[in-house]
Amino acid sequence: MSGTTGREAEGVRPKGIEVAWRLTLAAVAATAVDWVLGAFVIEPTGLGELTAHSGADAAARQLALSGGVLLAVLAGWLAVAVRMRAGRGWARAVLGVAGAGGLLFLATDLGMSGTQPGIGPAVAALPELLAAAAVVPMFLPEARAHFRARPHRV
Repeated sequence: MSGTTGREAEGVRPKGIEVAWRLTLAAVAATAVDWVLGAFVIEPTGLGELTAHSGADAAARQLALSGGVLLAVLAGWLAVAVRMRAGRGWARAVLGVAGAGGLLFLATDLGMSGTQPGIGPAVAALPELLAAAAVVPMFLPEARAHFRARPHRV
């Protein structure tokens, strides 16, 4: 048991890791919900704007492509989060940089968007806020010990 706590030896993750995992899952879900709302629900919808600009067929193709790319990005995000949960330090670093970058992007975007306050901007900000919140528990002392105790494998 050199360098590990009793809980880690039993395979129990620190609470902070589980909190970060759940926040990351919430961020992924919020990103998907934001896309759906922006594409089909919140006026002006992406579908409506694309249809007016390019026609119904082109709009459908563009939304299908956009949705497919989003699914691939979300799958990658989840794959990195799974590695973080398993104790891989590189995954924690990737999620940390992504969370901080998303927060920085959000801060600059909100100042430049010129939109009126409402549900659209609030929903759009939620994924970045959740991703940034997930970073905090990954770097707390208990979590740091969890990452140091893991072997350095990919």
